[in-house]
Amino acid sequence: MRRFLSWLILIALGTLSAEATLLQLVAAESQAVFAGSNRVVNLCWCNPGRLVNETDIRSRTMQLTSATAVSLYEKPWKKLQVLPGQTVLETAILDFPPVRAKTRFLVEWVDSSGNVLGSTEVFVYPTNLLAELGIVIGHDENALGVYDPENELKPLLKNLKIGFVDLENVVAENFHGKLAIINALGSSTEAKTLVTTQIKSLVENGVAVVWVMPATQEPQRDEPQPSFYSVPANQVATIVIQPAAVARLAENPRSQANLIFFCKLALHPQSPILPSIQRKHTL
Repeated sequence: MRRFLSWLILIALGTLSAEATLLQLVAAESQAVFAGSNRVVNLCWCNPGRLVNETDIRSRTMQLTSATAVSLYEKPWKKLQVLPGQTVLETAILDFPPVRAKTRFLVEWVDSSGNVLGSTEVFVYPTNLLAELGIVIGHDENALGVYDPENELKPLLKNLKIGFVDLENVVAENFHGKLAIINALGSSTEAKTLVTTQIKSLVENGVAVVWVMPATQEPQRDEPQPSFYSVPANQVATIVIQPAAVARLAENPRSQANLIFFCKLALHPQSPILPSIQRKHTL
């Protein structure tokens, strides 16, 4: 009897697998975009069944608050065809309304019958996110120095009308502002030595520094490398960060938020503390 029941269960599971609908695979980290139209959201779908799955999918976008979910719009996305056992990477182009601060949205993916196939959490940021740098440095056009030979940061600051001193045209010893952002210069040892010398001069002037380390071509060492660390001096600090923390600065809101955080930390250093962990009480 037990063997008969086991066979029934296996047959049922096999039927379910063969007729299984699409499954959305969700990354561990939520996605982040700037507010506006034509924003790209990444998707991953798999077909665990044994039959070709072809589904008309619509997107349903909702803005979430602590208490409510406000439905914004629903529109067709595409007819997606996935072969048996296949996993496909897709992108969807979506629109998000203006926001004043980081705001959570949820995009549901539904079929023609209204069944929810999956959902994507998206955090939307204001397009003028870096304007906070002006507040951080006090709106003094001589307070911020920028060394950015690749022109990743300077155009963003100019668009937001944030004044700064271009450190490519100024000797480091002559800059006496509040904060300097040193972007990656290159991978050579000579480049690293040059930047280090300039940073020492800035620190001696009491300037807080955010240094995006030059990309390295050296083979990865076995020991782990921190994403950033702080070197305190003269009531401020030099924050040394890995390039990945501010990658794709113009299009990645998390990179811009990271840069603002590092600037604040350089101006107002904090001693490392143990994280607070909430315990779950059980009866």
